Amino acid sequence: MPASDPANSHPLRAPAAAVRENAHAPYSNFKVGAAIRAKSGTVYVGCNVENVAYPEGTCAEAGAIAAMVAAGETELLEAYVIADCPSPVPPCGGCRQKLKEFGATGVEVTLATTDGVEIKTTIGDLLPGAFDAGHMERS
Repeated sequence: MPASDPANSHPLRAPAAAVRENAHAPYSNFKVGAAIRAKSGTVYVGCNVENVAYPEGTCAEAGAIAAMVAAGETELLEAYVIADCPSPVPPCGGCRQKLKEFGATGVEVTLATTDGVEIKTTIGDLLPGAFDAGHMERS
């Protein structure tokens, strides 16, 4: 996956970078921001929220998806994730499944650093062989 030119900024970069500043990361100091564009065109954002009981935290992607669902939408058309790290930050396994729940396999996901490095991928490339509703047809 080639990195893109930071001078040609992605339209979801600014909202993801801005919400990243609101992240609650007092334990890891690893702030992450995410922005997703829903089918309506509305952009929803989320940031990671840590908890001293580590497993109880929330990822940025999950926060953005929750905001979208709370607004009554259930389909995302693109996603952008940003963190201050040496290479673009990938979503964790759980967030890959969450993205798949609300986006098609071809939905573009841009992974970015605060230095401007971006890598474009898709939900399908992030989560090949995803578990989906079709697996529950006999339930």
